[in-house]
Amino acid sequence: MKLLLFSDLHCDASAAQALVERAREVDVVVGAGDFATARRGIGTTVEVLKSIACPAVLVPGNGESCEELAAACRGWSAAHVLHGSGATIDGVQFYGLGGGVPVTPFGSWSYDFTEAEAAALLADCPADCVLVSHSPPHGALDRSSAGVALGSRALRAVVEQTRPALVVCGHVHEWAGQSVQLGSTPVVNGGSRGLVWDLATGAPNRG
Repeated sequence: MKLLLFSDLHCDASAAQALVERAREVDVVVGAGDFATARRGIGTTVEVLKSIACPAVLVPGNGESCEELAAACRGWSAAHVLHGSGATIDGVQFYGLGGGVPVTPFGSWSYDFTEAEAAALLADCPADCVLVSHSPPHGALDRSSAGVALGSRALRAVVEQTRPALVVCGHVHEWAGQSVQLGSTPVVNGGSRGLVWDLATGAPNRG
């Protein structure tokens, strides 16, 4: 299965259109949040993405709520909006966690969760799934330009326990387009340009 992984569009309609074009060559599109910016403009990107025909798995970022993302995706039959929930596509299990974890310093507009809340939302995460989270796991693609680790400890614990086939994240823009290993699990930040990942080989698709 080939996946197009992306995150952090932040109302960039041209980046969304480029993803639409690339989506024609993959089996599933995976969006790890922040379609909007500070709870504004979510329609700018989602309306463009709605022309994607293959299945899409989406989680909210801290820039939009789950309810706002679900409302924006209304009428997009191929989209699965996940947050503390999962979906199975062609035999592959996907599980999603949205929002900023731990709580960000951005204030009341940011859609954030504590580590305890995140742990509860992740309680049903199955082993060997594709785990889609806006926030990265602690210690993996989570260092800011100032060197501060911004990732979630609750998410890391679940990754270590369930050993997902893949973790898709965003949130920390400095790591866009990069991947690391967390134990046996690849962790990938697709960024706004997107990255095609071959689930069968566990590596970026170079074809």
